[in-house]
Amino acid sequence: MSLILPPRLQPGDRARVVLTSGPCDRETLQAGIDIWRAWGLKVEIDIPDRPCELEYLAGSDRDRLNTLQAALDDPTCRTILCGRGGYGVTRLLGDLNWDRFRKSPKWIVGFSDITALLWAAANQGVGGLHAPLLSTLPHESEGVRSRLWQWLHAGAGYELSGTAWNSGRVEGTLFPANLAVATSLFATPDWPLPYPDTILAFEDINEDDYRIDRLLTQWRNAGAFESVAGIALGRFSWNDPLPEDERYDATLALRDRLMDLKIPI
Repeated sequence: MSLILPPRLQPGDRARVVLTSGPCDRETLQAGIDIWRAWGLKVEIDIPDRPCELEYLAGSDRDRLNTLQAALDDPTCRTILCGRGGYGVTRLLGDLNWDRFRKSPKWIVGFSDITALLWAAANQGVGGLHAPLLSTLPHESEGVRSRLWQWLHAGAGYELSGTAWNSGRVEGTLFPANLAVATSLFATPDWPLPYPDTILAFEDINEDDYRIDRLLTQWRNAGAFESVAGIALGRFSWNDPLPEDERYDATLALRDRLMDLKIPI
């Protein structure tokens, strides 16, 4: 089992912008679009322009589904650039048609709530890129931006390194994810695991330590770690700084739920 990677991007390729999750104003999106255009891509904006009664969504399910489906189906589009995360992709997954996407794979780029779209595409056998959203790309360092373009343009292996809890070195298929979003895919048709020698990379935001414990306990109880060869842990943080006496550290919960798996972390 292996994932098919879409063709590498070249200057002049077409990209389409979608808002599958939370709302984002065009000015914020434009700063990220300008970066992609500077790399030579022809970026088209195709986002819902009608407000949704649910203020945490960028548009109605129908509007967001239509723009996403059009991007997936477009044979001349080479990459789908997601505007922002938040919440909303899982509301669309059951109605997506992946037939044309499988015949003409293209890169899906994003993270946070876009985990659901990336993992659903992986379930169709097509890899994507867990990477900055249009709304976050302008705030990344030049090194991160350069690495993003070079990876999509030329391709390269990717090595994860950091402070080791369980020592060791493994190779496998990398599945990065927002922990809560990935967990929400359990028992749905879009759950892509197990892949042999899976390496998970988790991050999350605004999840208290006991909630992280609960999420990882669900993975354990479901046997979802059985084919996992290694785990990388990114940032677990809050949107707004908390007073010192209210801050939490996810490390204890993460160690408690993962260390006894006896795989490199």
